Amino acid sequence: MRELLIATSNPGKLREIRDALGDIPFEVLTLAGVEAGEEVEETGETFEENAILKAKTYGERTGKLTLAEDSGLEVDALGGRPGVMTARYAEGSDEDRYHKLLDEMKHVPDEKRGAQFRAVVAIYDPEGGKVHTRTGAYRGRITREPSGAGGFGYDPIFFSDELQKVGAEMSPQEKNSVSHRGKAIAKAREILLSEFV
Repeated sequence: MRELLIATSNPGKLREIRDALGDIPFEVLTLAGVEAGEEVEETGETFEENAILKAKTYGERTGKLTLAEDSGLEVDALGGRPGVMTARYAEGSDEDRYHKLLDEMKHVPDEKRGAQFRAVVAIYDPEGGKVHTRTGAYRGRITREPSGAGGFGYDPIFFSDELQKVGAEMSPQEKNSVSHRGKAIAKAREILLSEFV
């Protein structure tokens, strides 16, 4: 059975990626379980650049088939911010970051609070040196107050148009069925099964 390294140290992302991959014929490894060196700094200007950078760097360091992802929140009223800076939008916790966003948007009317999450997944095979990428997007809007107890990141303030609830109120299965990451991983899963099994 071929090994597949999931290159993230974010426990929320790791859980969602594993759930979305489902039962695949790979031995799934994590960064905690391999000698992968120090964390790769996300220096790219786009989600795609960061996903490829992480997949290639960890894949070359470990010699393993590697899946990496970069994603973020793009808010219409903020010109697409926080974008690639989503995880670094404010110092501190997820709560600090989404409160900064809510504060910036306190004067934005309800009809102009549209936003989307976007994800890019990169799969790198060090044996062939080839990179595959797939994307997913998830439309909704930014609420005025956080709610819900599940999820992570900006889930308490991102209201899904499709499911009519915030991410923090969804079950993992519901979230994976509509989310940017769930959609991108579903496409990446097809590549894994067709090219690497």
